[in-house]
Amino acid sequence: MSNKTKLATPVTIVLAVVAIVGIATWAFQTANGLGAATGMNNSVSWGVYIIMFAFLEGLAVGGLTVASAAVVFGVESFKPIVKPAVLLSTVCICGAGAFIMLDLGSIQNVMGMVIHPNFESPLVWDMFMISIYLIMNIIALVVFVGDKPAKTKKVVACIILPLTVLVPSVTAWIFGLQIGREGWYSSIMAPLFVASGLDSGLSLLLLALLGMRAKGLHNVPDDLFGKMGKLLAAFVAVDGYMIGCELLTMGYPGDDAGTAVLQTITSGAMAPFFWFEMVCGILAPFVLLASKKRRESKAVLAVSGLLVMCGVLCKRIWLVITSLMQQNAMAAPGVTTGSADYPVWVTVGQYTPQLPEIVICVAVCAAVALLFILLWKGVVSGDRAKGAHVENVARTAEAAAR
Repeated sequence: MSNKTKLATPVTIVLAVVAIVGIATWAFQTANGLGAATGMNNSVSWGVYIIMFAFLEGLAVGGLTVASAAVVFGVESFKPIVKPAVLLSTVCICGAGAFIMLDLGSIQNVMGMVIHPNFESPLVWDMFMISIYLIMNIIALVVFVGDKPAKTKKVVACIILPLTVLVPSVTAWIFGLQIGREGWYSSIMAPLFVASGLDSGLSLLLLALLGMRAKGLHNVPDDLFGKMGKLLAAFVAVDGYMIGCELLTMGYPGDDAGTAVLQTITSGAMAPFFWFEMVCGILAPFVLLASKKRRESKAVLAVSGLLVMCGVLCKRIWLVITSLMQQNAMAAPGVTTGSADYPVWVTVGQYTPQLPEIVICVAVCAAVALLFILLWKGVVSGDRAKGAHVENVARTAEAAAR
C-alpha cells in the first residue's frame, strides 16, 4: 500500500469534506458581508472568530513551550514530544491566522493591513508576531523532523522559547491596553493569556500523544505521560490563581463598571461559561491530576486534558464577550447596534453566533486536524521510515562485507 493511499482514511475524508463545506460558507460570507453571515454588530463587534483565534493561538504555544524548554535545558525524557509539539504548534498557528482573516471580512481588508499597517496598533504587532512565529515553526519542522545536529536544534529552541511567551502576550495587550474596557484593561492580562495557553496547549499535546500512541503512530513512554500530567496540574493551578487575582482586583473597589462586568461573569449571561471553567476546567482537572495513582490512568489524563481545553475555550468566550457587552453608555438610548436582527438602540450589547459562523469555525478546526494528520503521516512518519530504511541498508551492506 502506498503512502498516498494510507493518507485517504475515513477520518481524513470526513475532515476534508467538512473543510470544503467551510470554504463554501466562507464564500457566502464574503459575498454577503459579515453583517449578513454573522451575529456581530455595532455593539458587539468581535465574536467567535476572535474567540477561536485567541483559543487556537494558546493551543499553538502551550505544548511547544514545554518541548522547546526541554531541548534548551537538555531534558532527555521529554524528547519524544518535540516533533508532535512542533507540528501541532504549526497547524494551530495557521488556524489562528485564518480566524484573523475571517474576522477582517474580505481579502481587501486583509491586504489593507499588510499594505498600510498602523504600527501604533497592537493588532499590527500581533500580525507581525504571528507571522514570525509561523516562520520559526516551519524552520523548527525542518530542523527537528530532519534530525539536524543537536547544536542546531538547541539554537532554534532558544529562539522559539521566548516567542512562545511573546505571542500570547501581544494578543493579550490587544485587550489589556484598551482603557475603555473594564474587563480587559489590566496589567495581568498578558500573564493570564500565557498561563491559559500553557495548560490548554499542553492538554492538546497530551490528547494528541494519547491518540497517536493508541493508533501506533508514535511511541511515548508511560512515565512521560505521568510527568506531563503533573506539569499540567501545576499549569492549571497557576491559571486558577491568575483568574482569582483578576476577579479580586475587578470586584473589590466596588465601582459601577467593575461591578457590572463581575455580575455579568458570575451571575449574568456569561455565568455558565465562567462556572464551567472554574469547576470543570480548573478544579476538577487539578483534583484528578493531583494524585500520582490517578495520573497513571490514560483515561484520567484524557478526561483532564479535554476538560482543561473546554475550560479555556469558555474563558475565551466570557473574556471576549463580557467587556463588549458593557457599552459605556448606561443611559437611554444607549448605542445603536447597526443591525436589523437586534433592537436599534441598546444599553447592553447583544450577540448570538449565526449558523455560517459556527460552520466556518468547525471547518477551520477540521482543516487544522486534517493538516496535522497529513503532515504527520506524509512527512514525519515518511522521514522516519526513510531513516529506518537507510539504516537497514547500511546494516545489510555491513553484514555482506563481513
